[in-house]
Amino acid sequence: MRYFAAIKYNGNYSYSNKKMRKINLFFVAIAIASVISSCTTVDSTSVGIKFHKWAASEEKQGGVIGTVRGFVWFNPFTQSVHQYPTYVQRVSFDDITVNTKDAAIFRITPSLAYRLDPDKAIDVFLTYRRPIKEIEMGFILTCVFEAYRTVGNLFSSDELMANRGDFESQVRSRLEQSLGSEGFTVVEFTAQIMPPASLVDAIDARNRMVQEAMRAQNEIVRAEAQAQIEITRARGEAEALRIKGDGEAYYNRVVAASLNLLLVQQYAIEKWDGVLPVYTGGGQVPLISLPAPAR
Repeated sequence: MRYFAAIKYNGNYSYSNKKMRKINLFFVAIAIASVISSCTTVDSTSVGIKFHKWAASEEKQGGVIGTVRGFVWFNPFTQSVHQYPTYVQRVSFDDITVNTKDAAIFRITPSLAYRLDPDKAIDVFLTYRRPIKEIEMGFILTCVFEAYRTVGNLFSSDELMANRGDFESQVRSRLEQSLGSEGFTVVEFTAQIMPPASLVDAIDARNRMVQEAMRAQNEIVRAEAQAQIEITRARGEAEALRIKGDGEAYYNRVVAASLNLLLVQQYAIEKWDGVLPVYTGGGQVPLISLPAPAR
């Protein structure tokens, strides 16, 4: 009997130890979970906002305790830590439509790179109490659309296409003002601007007309140049013929004069009877010039 009692006692003792160990492990797990949930880390590329969950009065600044970094302790039941990244964020928005002052509709796909000013992180938190990605699709997108809508109404469709640099510069300037007032700094801002199809067709037609006019003008210039070449060549050929004709005429005159003299002399010889004429006061003069006798 003592043996079975000892076994029974030992069994109850072992069961009690196991039960106590489970209870202890449960409390340890709760303690670990409490420790884990009551601390967080905020690295150097972010800023943390520590705040009271249920204190939203103006006197308590919306429940904000302050900004924190590094290893942060807080009461998970009444407090929390919200983090905002302070490094450059990049976001590409879906297409938006903008009307110009002549009622043309442009499609624009904007892309933005921005940074949150750490000194204004509390103001951003008190205003929005949202993660940064939700702020992008809300407030920041609204600022982008407002900037394009306002500046777009200052340009006609032709002015916008001819002065895209000025248009985008004005949009960025307005965006920098609206975002800067809320604590966001614009780092880069680009957009793809797509005009309406009718305007694209008109621009293409106008470009074709300009190109055809330029081609026609080039043909005229080329034809004028070719004509000038032909005129110059013709003038050169005419001048060459004139010079050649003058030379031939001169040659013919010289030859003709020479032939006339020879013919006269030949005729005189044929008619001469061998007697030289005698002139008063002089001697005999030969009718033709005779060569001097050789000595």
